[in-house]
Amino acid sequence: MREVTYDVDGLTMVAHLALPQGEGPWPAVLIGHDGIGLDDYQRRRADELADHGYAALAMDYHGGQLFTGRPEAMLARVMPLLADAERMQAIGRAALDVLLAVPGVDTGRLAALGYGAGGRIVLELARAAVPFKAVAVVHPGLQDVDAEDWTNVAGAVLLCTGSDDPLCTPDQALTFGRTLGDAGVDWRLNVYGGAQHAFWAQPTNPDGSPADGTTHSQPTVPGVGYHPTHTPRAWRAVLDLFEEALGGRNDARPGSRPR
Repeated sequence: MREVTYDVDGLTMVAHLALPQGEGPWPAVLIGHDGIGLDDYQRRRADELADHGYAALAMDYHGGQLFTGRPEAMLARVMPLLADAERMQAIGRAALDVLLAVPGVDTGRLAALGYGAGGRIVLELARAAVPFKAVAVVHPGLQDVDAEDWTNVAGAVLLCTGSDDPLCTPDQALTFGRTLGDAGVDWRLNVYGGAQHAFWAQPTNPDGSPADGTTHSQPTVPGVGYHPTHTPRAWRAVLDLFEEALGGRNDARPGSRPR
């Protein structure tokens, strides 16, 4: 596990790379973080994917910044990005190039995982014909699209959202999934009952340590809430998709568990 820096979008990005033990070739997964920034949750996802036999790069698209407790600053960074498909693709491709350049990566077995705005970035890469075997997105930013825009998607797509998410509603996810289906894409949708936006994000104290309960004490965008029951369920769905599409190990090394 190590940090990897690279330049794109006028910033020096600080990504997190995790590799399996032993020698490759390894299937590879590109991870896009939530709008808050690359935090320990996405780093752990990369580490656990490495436990399952995947080379994983958790990209950075904020230049090392975290916007925890600063929703206005986060939206000022994210909203213009989500409005610019070419910019999202450039950011995603720069990270993907870093991952593909890692010795031992099997460039023919690629997948992507994205949360929130990071989900939109990896979807934009898939739309631009990056040959992912699978794409998993959790409460992604979704736009109005036509089926013609998605005919280049090569792999299966998993959409995950909460029934009470006001930013990525089940209706929006279902409409997007039907559009993928019209384009001939293999897609599936998981809706988690009672879950809100960013239901995987455990509340933290101002010093970054985990906080008790499910309610965030620091400022967030409306509609965010932690759901400890559904968090490991969504992660298991991601692992199942990647196992189906890429191979690898469905069970991690002893001592590792979904979090």
